[in-house]
Amino acid sequence: MPTLDSRADPAIARTALRKVTLRLVPLIALGYGVAYMDRVNISFASLQMNRDLHFSNTVYGLGAGLFFLSYSACEVPSNLLLYRFGARRWLARIMVTWGAIAMAMVLVRTPAEFYVVRFFLGMAEAGFFPGVVFYLMQWFPPEMRARTIVRFYVSGPLSSVVMGAVAGALLKLQGRLSLAGWQWLFLVEALPAVLLGVVFYLVLPDSPAEARWLTGQERQAVLAGAARNSAAGAGESIRPALTDRRVWLLGAFMFCMLASIYAFSFSAPAILQSLTGLSIAKVGFVVAGMFLLGAAAMVWGGVLADRSGHSFRFIVPSCLLMVAGFLACGLSRAPAIAIPALTFVVIGNYVMQGPLWSLSATFLSGRSRAAGIAVMNTIGILGGFIGPYWMGYAKDLTGNDQRGLLTMTAPMLAAAAIMLYLRHQAKSPSGPSFTAAP
Repeated sequence: MPTLDSRADPAIARTALRKVTLRLVPLIALGYGVAYMDRVNISFASLQMNRDLHFSNTVYGLGAGLFFLSYSACEVPSNLLLYRFGARRWLARIMVTWGAIAMAMVLVRTPAEFYVVRFFLGMAEAGFFPGVVFYLMQWFPPEMRARTIVRFYVSGPLSSVVMGAVAGALLKLQGRLSLAGWQWLFLVEALPAVLLGVVFYLVLPDSPAEARWLTGQERQAVLAGAARNSAAGAGESIRPALTDRRVWLLGAFMFCMLASIYAFSFSAPAILQSLTGLSIAKVGFVVAGMFLLGAAAMVWGGVLADRSGHSFRFIVPSCLLMVAGFLACGLSRAPAIAIPALTFVVIGNYVMQGPLWSLSATFLSGRSRAAGIAVMNTIGILGGFIGPYWMGYAKDLTGNDQRGLLTMTAPMLAAAAIMLYLRHQAKSPSGPSFTAAP
């Protein structure tokens, strides 16, 4: 392995990072976009599937949420296995497995089968997102991490744009080859995951040291930059990830955030159709427009957070913007109010993502960083179980999705409070610091 050299030529470093960005980030972004689409495409499929299979809103909400229960249980083991076996093999395994299981949604007929497939889909995908975050942190210096995370994470909202644009057309294939429209949707949108898994295995290097498309000096520059400002003393133990209160507080923040955004994501098409009376295809285009704005907001937030070095100032206002969106949509059935309000929710959620995840790189390193990222995501992703399940139960109880959305103001206010506390601790001379994001 090349020796780390903090005096690497800036021109060589820039060239190397440009190569890394072009070689890795688009491929990883494509993989995450497909993963996100397979995770939430039941929000559109449910517009037909729930009627065809006679699923109640509670059954749908529980099935949607079960994905996150198994996902969270397997998160830390999956990230540690990635650290052991290497990103190339492990990420490829994840993608092929989840693609195959996502296709199995075509066979679902009963609530029990729905629950089983969603549970195993979460287990299969577990570790992909935190594994990719950990992987990219081995390539990029601290001052580029927020925007780098954004560059692949932006594929999440962009995949929702694609999903919204094509959902109507896929659902219109009702009856073709004796398949329902919702079955076509699952089948077509799952196949890319399997194909991309093969591509990952063939082209993804496990680390900068194995990147043959970098020169020796470029590899040295990448390794030196990624090592800069890493936490000292974290070593190979995962103990710091389990004992550092910042990990648990960030996990609690993510729990509140993900409960809220997945409560929205899995119910947005149904809410919009109820409020506007639009066709499925037109609802899809409205959702696509929302998430296109979210993608732009995510890029903007990541770039500005890296330039300013102050992640907290982007996260807290984003939480409050989501609170305002949930409040307005929960209290009004006027489309002219509710649609902009839901757009505020999307924008607020995505603006904070790059700054939020860049915080995790500032106080852990090595194996403990892999475990720490997984621990935070494990705690957070449990919110993905609570949010959709609560929304389904609330709709069966009240007959209205908007009442469920109104309650999401509470977790987002709690998230803002957690982040304000962490910011106060970071500024305190005796408190734990976030070295790269004061």
